[in-house]
Amino acid sequence: MSEALSNDSRFPGRYFRWVATMLSLALLSACTVGPDYVRPVQETGLAYKAEKVDGWVQARPGDDLSKGNWWERFNEPVLNDLMKQLNASNQSIAQAVARYDAARALTAQARSGFFPVLGSGAGYDRSGGSNRSGTSQYDLSGSLNWELDLWGKVRRQVQGQEAAQQASAADLANVRLSMQSELARNYFNLRMIDEQKRLLERTLQAYERSLRMNRNRYAQGVSARGDVVAAMAQVNNARAQAIDIEAERARTENAIAVLTGQLPSSVNIAPVAFEVKVPAIPVSVPATLLQRRPDVAAAERKVAQANADIGVAQSAWFPDLKLNLSGGLQAATFSDWISSPLNFWSLGPALAMTLLDGGARAANINYAKASYQAEVAGYRQTVLTALQEVEDAISTLGVLNREIKVQQQALAASRESLQITRNQFEAGLIDYLSVVQVETAAYSAERTALQLENQRLNTTVDLIKALGGGWSESLTP
Repeated sequence: MSEALSNDSRFPGRYFRWVATMLSLALLSACTVGPDYVRPVQETGLAYKAEKVDGWVQARPGDDLSKGNWWERFNEPVLNDLMKQLNASNQSIAQAVARYDAARALTAQARSGFFPVLGSGAGYDRSGGSNRSGTSQYDLSGSLNWELDLWGKVRRQVQGQEAAQQASAADLANVRLSMQSELARNYFNLRMIDEQKRLLERTLQAYERSLRMNRNRYAQGVSARGDVVAAMAQVNNARAQAIDIEAERARTENAIAVLTGQLPSSVNIAPVAFEVKVPAIPVSVPATLLQRRPDVAAAERKVAQANADIGVAQSAWFPDLKLNLSGGLQAATFSDWISSPLNFWSLGPALAMTLLDGGARAANINYAKASYQAEVAGYRQTVLTALQEVEDAISTLGVLNREIKVQQQALAASRESLQITRNQFEAGLIDYLSVVQVETAAYSAERTALQLENQRLNTTVDLIKALGGGWSESLTP
């Protein structure tokens, strides 16, 4: 239905009443097609298998990781400063922030479908010819177009985009947590590299003393030439390992620079005495992972988005109702143009419905349902992977705790054995090759002890990451 009136007509009041009636009927009859969302069920278990492992710490009520600043548990001021730099300048985080902002914009765009579109226009036209004088025409018009959301298509689109925005927020948290844990691992690797370098320097000094002693003994005819050569080989091997450690330290420092958004050439982290401090990380029941893991939250929100897409696809079976309203005025002179009342208008609803599409709508619904099932499977797999990562970290920490205890005993025995062997050599009871063997074993024991401590630090970081860090669903970007 549409009507147009001449320039002396006024907008009839009955059409206002008609529009109000149409809107009321639309609101009363509005429904939302498609399934309402229910979170998929996924069994998590009541407890972790690793509870029986040595080193397990059960969380108590109120016992939680710091909100966001979980790394502060390690009490490392340099690491704290690096984390601040990472949170401000890491480019992977910046990329995730931009994607979250884009998701917010798409949500606002989806919500705009609830509102009418208002437009306006103005024009001036001058015409004439050889047989008539010129005439002028002034035009001013406005229009309003509104597609009523009778079947909930727009509502489902908004629901889907809101879920996508929430998934993007969780993705951002997951990227941030991944970058933070990567920085922590690199930082602890750097500190343990420095400890290995100090160990190697002490070992090299001992080897150089042995070389000088063997040279003196050889000059006095007490030792054989083979003892001198063996001591020289020890010294050169240690020097070569020192060069390799320097290269490894440079690579680790460069990785830290990139993680914090800086040029590798601009970052220099001075070696400092490092004391291994491994904090106890309390672990809650498995079900808490559904709230604490950002990747689990992102996967669940993608399921919600896919569920809303089913409703959008099903709404294609129903007709679209659009209301179009336009009006304006025309005048031959500018004074008449600005003083004249509304002298033309039109109002008309339009009902449109696809009758035959060759199965396109049905295929689109099947696609949406299949996509939903794929997201459900992805969500459940993410939950299972999260549980696996926590179990792995807890059990690995338990193994490392026991291994470190045994290694400390082996280290004490190797140090004592080395001292006895050196005393025997100086007394002339054994040759230097026997000393070399014991020194090699002692150095290996010292290095293994450092590597185990480094593994325990990194596994602790892995456990914190597996538990979701300091993130929770209540936190926003």
